[in-house]
Amino acid sequence: MSGFPEVSATEAIELAKNGAWVLDVREQDEWDRGHSPLTHLLPMSAITERLPEVPSDQRVLVVCLAGSRSLRVTKALQDAGYDAVNVVGGMLAWAEAGGEIVSEGMGTPRIG
Repeated sequence: MSGFPEVSATEAIELAKNGAWVLDVREQDEWDRGHSPLTHLLPMSAITERLPEVPSDQRVLVVCLAGSRSLRVTKALQDAGYDAVNVVGGMLAWAEAGGEIVSEGMGTPRIG
């Protein structure tokens, strides 16, 4: 346990299907190769400048490739007053749990 709120990929998928706001903090090239259509891209490298794009009035599920970047962003968002939750295992776990993955015109979607 990280000491910060976490959800499993299976829980995150269900929450996203029910309207939860999921923040994907991977970089554009990772997103283009494969992402969930239920997520919103905001790379960790741009989070400071683009923080106003993150809703402050609802819980934010934070996901990356495997869970380390999302944990750091979750901590930063919580420090800034957001209700942020880390998705354990990232998009790798999301795909393994059966979450839909799409690509941006780059052939077969893939994570990693």
